[in-house]
Amino acid sequence: MTGAARSPVRTYALILAGALAVQAAALIAMRHPLICTCGTVKLWWGIVQSAENSQHIFDWYSFSHIIHGFIFYGLTSLLLPRAPLVARFAVAMGIEASWEIVENTPFVIDRYRAGTISLQYYGDSVINSLSDTFCMIVGFVLARRLPISAVIGIAVAMELIVGYVIRDNLTLNIIMLLHPIDAIRVWQAGG
Repeated sequence: MTGAARSPVRTYALILAGALAVQAAALIAMRHPLICTCGTVKLWWGIVQSAENSQHIFDWYSFSHIIHGFIFYGLTSLLLPRAPLVARFAVAMGIEASWEIVENTPFVIDRYRAGTISLQYYGDSVINSLSDTFCMIVGFVLARRLPISAVIGIAVAMELIVGYVIRDNLTLNIIMLLHPIDAIRVWQAGG
């Protein structure tokens, strides 16, 4: 393999490592736990209304981060059509890592707790936050490889399934973060 062939892989790896290092360092500086304070690391945690939500590797919100990848791929393709894929990937990584940091600030955590049914949410563990970023990468890669109709279909299916199972999804999360609606809050609480 030539140096030119290895260069893009090295570039992607450096972008990934740099973004994840900044993200992890920021969360650690904000005193988020590395792993769940319960002392275990689980591959999947499916109980949303619990203190362990957003503390393990994957949870119901992992699907939202896959959709982030779909969105970031689409937006960077539209807004930066002549940019090389590696540049668009860097933009997506920067946005996702930045969101993971902002999402875990006291202001946003308090906003989630006040505006949604997430009363036991105290922010992500570092491992969960980094896993969320990896889910975004999966979405970005899938959006690159699949036809747009498949990407849209997968996104809609994930939103509907997650919305049905946990009464929350990316769309509802955005609505309730920006402008909480009492009727949605009541429905999410099971009313």
